[in-house]
Amino acid sequence: MNRELYLIAKKDKTPIWHPYTQAKTAAPAIPIARAEGAVLHGMDGKEYLDLISSWWVNLHGHAHPRIAEAIAAQAKTLEQVIFAGFTHQPAVELAARLSALLPADLERVFYSDNGSTAIEVALKVAYQFWKQADSPRKTRFLAFEGGYHGDTVGAMSMGASSGFFGHWKDLLFSITALPYPATWDNDPDVETKEKACLDALEAYLAQYAEETAALIVEPLVQGAAGMRMCRPEFLREVEKRLRAARVLLIFDEVMTGFGRTGDLFACLKSGATPDIICLSKGLSGGFLPLSVTVFRRFLHDAFLGEDFSTALAHGHSFTANPLGCAAALASLELLLEDQTARNIGTIVEKHRERLNGLSHPRLGRTRQCGTIAAVDVLGGRQDYSAQEGQALMRYFMDKGLLIRPLGHVIYLLPPYCVTPEQLDRAYDAIEAGARDILENP
Repeated sequence: MNRELYLIAKKDKTPIWHPYTQAKTAAPAIPIARAEGAVLHGMDGKEYLDLISSWWVNLHGHAHPRIAEAIAAQAKTLEQVIFAGFTHQPAVELAARLSALLPADLERVFYSDNGSTAIEVALKVAYQFWKQADSPRKTRFLAFEGGYHGDTVGAMSMGASSGFFGHWKDLLFSITALPYPATWDNDPDVETKEKACLDALEAYLAQYAEETAALIVEPLVQGAAGMRMCRPEFLREVEKRLRAARVLLIFDEVMTGFGRTGDLFACLKSGATPDIICLSKGLSGGFLPLSVTVFRRFLHDAFLGEDFSTALAHGHSFTANPLGCAAALASLELLLEDQTARNIGTIVEKHRERLNGLSHPRLGRTRQCGTIAAVDVLGGRQDYSAQEGQALMRYFMDKGLLIRPLGHVIYLLPPYCVTPEQLDRAYDAIEAGARDILENP
């Protein structure tokens, strides 16, 4: 490491507390100087191919000029204004465009600044809605085992079964976590698992429907749990049962939104329509923190009244930040272009080709949903603490590949500008890692 890099790493180590990192044992953070497309450029001249979209946020590639230009132009006009009592063109236009892309009646857009806060808004609205609809007993919430919905207290409560939040369990409110029918390619038991999960939901609703406000789910793909996937048919059956029981359905599309599943949104791909949808991560193309929670009209209208007592008393300092909205508008334009659709189709095809070709005995349970692909490392610990995952991450980084296994799960979630050759490079490394790391632990 040259002196400049050494000094940056040393300065980083002293004041900065990095997320999801054990500071005592972690290697020095890698200084990144710039990025373009799917490539991060380290200050030491080394390149890193970003195959996870930098924590799933980057849609079109790093430093995309059209998004950068949109932010720069907006910064010269209006960078921020309080969103209580004021509005601005980027926020109005973005809300209109989003609601036009979502299923009919999902039309009321509430802005916040990240995925966790989008979830908090959904939970608070669901809770207050039933109180104002003269159903004060509806205070229970449902989730699925393994679901992860963010790091604020309400979001942690909904994701308590994910295993990330044991230190704070006494702070969390009680929810019921239902079994989840995680499946994979050629899974012979998928229908049996789905029936068991639906039976569990029916049994719960038979006893507690009148007390339950909402169920939250990551539609089609549970991200942090290890890219655990379910079939669209299952989500449609869940929706059917919730409608009959008068329980709200919340889709956490913080990760699955904006083309990740192969369609614009997982709700469109699954054919299941939620009452509330939460969007973030790719919303601004990976440039700025921004999120929205979108509601069906009847939920919004339940908060109308003659005084503040029925209003939603919730907000954020940077609600509907004009720079973030400008970035999101530019990102949406890119997403809806024919070239992006072709790129997504190419990624989908390449994933399928290479997943089908994986033959190492310790790689199994392959699965894919659109541009998201995953494979399990078999034979060791099947959880987030699997040591093989850490060893493989170091192996990939040495080869200039940003791939961060989720414990025993190797996954790829690339930006849409990634090329087939770059994906081949990633899959070649996965196969080589199976030989070099998994056969020689």
